[in-house]
Amino acid sequence: MREEQRPPRGTGRISALRSVWSRSRPHVEESAEAIRTIRLPAKGVKPPLQQVLRRLVMALVVLALTTFIVWIDRAEYHDNADGKVDLLDAAYYATVTLSTTGYGDITPVSDGARLINILMVTPLRILFLIILVGTTLEVLTERTRQQVRIHRWRSRMRDHVVVIGYGTKGRHTAETLISQGVPREQIVVVDPQQKAVDAATADGLVGVLGDATRSETLLKAELQRALKIVIAPQRDDTAALVTLTARQLNKRASIVVAVREDENVPLLKQSGADTVITSSSSAGRLLGMSMASPNASTVLEDLMTHGSGLDLNERPVTKSEAGRSPRECDDLVVAVVRGHRVLDYTHPEAATLQLTDRLITIQRAVASEGTT
Repeated sequence: MREEQRPPRGTGRISALRSVWSRSRPHVEESAEAIRTIRLPAKGVKPPLQQVLRRLVMALVVLALTTFIVWIDRAEYHDNADGKVDLLDAAYYATVTLSTTGYGDITPVSDGARLINILMVTPLRILFLIILVGTTLEVLTERTRQQVRIHRWRSRMRDHVVVIGYGTKGRHTAETLISQGVPREQIVVVDPQQKAVDAATADGLVGVLGDATRSETLLKAELQRALKIVIAPQRDDTAALVTLTARQLNKRASIVVAVREDENVPLLKQSGADTVITSSSSAGRLLGMSMASPNASTVLEDLMTHGSGLDLNERPVTKSEAGRSPRECDDLVVAVVRGHRVLDYTHPEAATLQLTDRLITIQRAVASEGTT
């Protein structure tokens, strides 16, 4: 009797997660839904209320200037009511003239007053109408402009970084990437909370509002064309489902996932994660090191904070370094990356550097333009 084969441990959980993913719709809705969920960082654009108030002030200035011109030349105007024009009459005439109402009860009677109307009041009337129409068109075309910006952003987004979850871990991930030279416009944040998306756009990043476990949300972030994906939600089960969905949409991207419990690391790697960081155990090890050797923990914290003190960097081997020992490099080499293996500098195979190797080095931090 043939022995029944049991599925590998964790397969059932992965199958359940895949079944949930298969129910998500891969279709990305455009127009209203895209505008509601995708937030592009503002580039010098003032809030709508501020723009309206600014245009209102401009209109009042034009009205006041017109009133002043008419009042200065009031002797050349005739009022059908009492024959003379005072300040209130001048303001009334300016109002009906700029609004093109023109009741005709107050009129310029001299050639000089009519010439001033042609050369000064008429241009002010045109300017007033431009301000009025411009405000209306700006309100009406704001939606269209947003659609155009989103479409242009999508067409240009390639090989970017998608950060899923903009809590403490996601925010520090973005700050580290920026300090390492990644442009802000190449980082897209996905989060289900409006305040997190608003915080991301305030930091100059593109924000996508929605559930990252659904494929349509990730497609709005152009995840299928991303080069790197960072997954840092609040729950480990959410991280597993997001990893499955992300890997299904993008086979080539490097996926780094943060989880809380060590027991979930194998599941995340089976789900498609390249690197899994356990936040709780990493924090515990750092706490233990701080108790045993406070100075060593200070150095480690310095290495983990890019842009201050010492930085831990990865770079390719130069032609002049190929064939030499890691100890002969100008930088302090702590490890050699050869293929998919990481060799420490004392490993016999790392004694001679190859041109295809990459080096993990410790360098003095150099402030970059993208440092926040």
